[in-house]
Amino acid sequence: MKSTNNSQKIICLNRKASFNYYFTELLEAGIVLKGSEIKSLRSGKGNIADSYAIDIKGEIFLINSHIPLYKQSSYNNHDPRRERKLLLSKKQINTLMGRINQEGMTIIPTKMYFNKGKAKVQIAVGKGKKLYDKRLVKKKRDWQREKARIFSKRNK
Repeated sequence: MKSTNNSQKIICLNRKASFNYYFTELLEAGIVLKGSEIKSLRSGKGNIADSYAIDIKGEIFLINSHIPLYKQSSYNNHDPRRERKLLLSKKQINTLMGRINQEGMTIIPTKMYFNKGKAKVQIAVGKGKKLYDKRLVKKKRDWQREKARIFSKRNK
């Protein structure tokens, strides 16, 4: 687990999200977890790489996130890939529903962390990038890397 200066302990990041999507809005949401899930997250395990959020009966649920089983928990263990409810206000849910009903918009978790002892998920409203956009990002990144190499050779 990584720790940042404002009492956040990062559990897991979704690094592919910024490569695959354009973000329009970032939100912090609480997440409903069982006891064995919290214990597993506190040990630094968890994965949100392929997960997304959807609307089920007016509530937002995190789908396809993986929190592994906690070994010390016996019969009280959880399903590693169950749907987990996100805690948002009704106003936030309504604005999110308005945004994702637009064409191509989706809700993607970007980061899972502990904030003052509570498990939080940073979610982003984003639009998927096209293949040529991804190629352009790779091209710019490679050029920046090459430029840094050239300048570092000149300074030596």
